[in-house]
Amino acid sequence: WAVRSKRPRHWLLVIDQDRCTGCWTCSVACKQLHNEPNGVWWSRILTTAPDRAPDMPPNTAVAPHIDEPEGQYPDLRMTYLPMQCQHCEDPPCLKACPVQAIFQRSDGFVLTDYERCTGCGDCVAACPYGARVSNWGKPEYPASAPSGTISSHRTEGRLVYTEDRPPGVAEACILCVERVDIGLEPCCVEICPVGARTFGDYNDPASAVRRLVDEGGAKPVLAELGTKPRLYYRPPRKRDISTPTQRHLEWEEEGRPVTAP
Repeated sequence: WAVRSKRPRHWLLVIDQDRCTGCWTCSVACKQLHNEPNGVWWSRILTTAPDRAPDMPPNTAVAPHIDEPEGQYPDLRMTYLPMQCQHCEDPPCLKACPVQAIFQRSDGFVLTDYERCTGCGDCVAACPYGARVSNWGKPEYPASAPSGTISSHRTEGRLVYTEDRPPGVAEACILCVERVDIGLEPCCVEICPVGARTFGDYNDPASAVRRLVDEGGAKPVLAELGTKPRLYYRPPRKRDISTPTQRHLEWEEEGRPVTAP
């Protein structure tokens, strides 16, 4: 990625719900890397049922509590729906912002200018995925948990991240734009212990994300809204096997790696 290409980028993140174990490693890594204070999560892991996601709104398709299965014992069903900013091609948050603090790069990143945002909250209300959050309180952190590995990041001359956390700024996942800009993958992709996340350029016909979308059945959440998200979800397969060990045996038979490389 560090090598410049004349071909326009079309970044996509594909999440394989068949692999996701709901461990929250991706969310914790994101929180630590970007110095997110207590109560702020750019990435969350929702619990839902295999046949209810990602076709239904997150607020109605999920269980009220983490790791709460659907059904009656012993006929229980449960899967996970990681939720974060979808970096839509037609983002409702951008349209709702009255001061043009939210902008979109040509490669698809939807970002907030920390120096322009007034904290009105219109974008928070406009997001159909519940992916944006405003933090008006004084940032608080666990005393024993060091966090934050970058002090700030600018793109196109605009401040899209700072560890200083200006009060009221509406925050959301920036898809590790500071890493992608130097040829690295988003931290959630790199750290996932089961290889459930794949990031790449859909415009590259040889890319893994292209294959997962065109051949693997990956699709966006709430596609009917017309927001055209750049996050796609590969739904869990319908089968009776539910234990992790049996799943891994299936993956090995298919030639799929059990863990991330």
